[in-house]
Amino acid sequence: VQLQASGGGLVQAGGSLRLSCAASRRTFGSYYTGWFRQAPGKEREFVAGISRSSETTYYADSVKGRFTISRDNAKNSVSLQMNSLKPEDTAVYYCAASPYRFVLDATAAAYWGQGTQVTVSS
Repeated sequence: VQLQASGGGLVQAGGSLRLSCAASRRTFGSYYTGWFRQAPGKEREFVAGISRSSETTYYADSVKGRFTISRDNAKNSVSLQMNSLKPEDTAVYYCAASPYRFVLDATAAAYWGQGTQVTVSS
């Protein structure tokens, strides 16, 4: 499956952005999906994950209460609503998917999107 992330940009601290990830496959509903981010000089880190039917979500402690992951299987897409953004949220954000298990760490992902830059100014 091919993943295409979009929605990044420049926003002031306290602002909001919504990232979207479009999948090429109609069977996207059978994939666990998630979002990761990578800041300059740092390792790629888990941000949020969601089960195939949206019944279960996971969040990194650093974004809990501010970010919300959701998916629309009819549209083959997954989104990340980011509120109350902080400068430390600045990173390239990647969507990821796996047909086998929850995408809670980078090793679990079988497919990656190309990344979208999010920059939060103070």
